[in-house]
Amino acid sequence: MCYIQYGPVYHWTICFKERRSAIPKNYRVNDQITAQSVLVVDDKGNQLGQLTIDKALEMAVEKGLDLVEVAPSANPPVCRFLNYGKFRYEATRKEREARKASRVKSNNSVREVRMKTRIGDHDREAKTRLVKRLLSEGSKVRVSVMFRGREVQHPQIGMALLKNVAEDLQEDALLEKAPSFEGRFLAMILAPSPSLKNNKNNRETESAKT
Repeated sequence: MCYIQYGPVYHWTICFKERRSAIPKNYRVNDQITAQSVLVVDDKGNQLGQLTIDKALEMAVEKGLDLVEVAPSANPPVCRFLNYGKFRYEATRKEREARKASRVKSNNSVREVRMKTRIGDHDREAKTRLVKRLLSEGSKVRVSVMFRGREVQHPQIGMALLKNVAEDLQEDALLEKAPSFEGRFLAMILAPSPSLKNNKNNRETESAKT
C-alpha cells in the first residue's frame, strides 16, 4: 500500500499487482433442403431464377460447391452456391469480431457499487464479490461510500472501507481513479487487471474448443 501526501492530507493509492463461442445460424445444405423449387443465386452473385431442387443441386455439384438455403422464409426459399465450410468459418469470425467490439464498449462503461459507512463485514464481503464479478465481465467499477449527516466529518471510515475492498481485490483490479469526495460520496474507480482479463480470455478460448 502506498501513501501520497497532498498538503496536510494523506491520500492512499493502491499498487495492484470470454462465453462459449456462439455457433452461427445452422442453414439447410444440399439434401437437407426440403423445398421442391428454389430461387438460386450463384457464387458470383448472379440470380439464376427459380429452379427445381434437383437442378439446383446438380449445378452446385458441377461447380464443386454446396447449395445453401440462405432465406428459408422466402417463397420460394432463396439458395446460394457456396463453399459451406468457408462460409461457416467467415460467419464465426464475424460473430467473434462483433462480440469483441461489444466487450470493448462494455469495458468503457462504469458500473457502481455503493456502501454505507456502517456496513457490516458480511455485507462488505458480499459487495466485494459483486465488484469482482463486474470486473470479470470487463466493466470498470465505481466503488463508493455514502456519508450521512455528521458522518462526513469522519472520512477515515470511508477510506478504511475502500482500502479493505481494494486489498481484497489486489489480484483482480487496477486503481484507475484514487478515492476522492463527490458530494457526500467517497469513491474510487477500479478497472480489471491484466491477469483477470487473461483468465477471462483463457476461459472463453477453452469454451470455444469444447
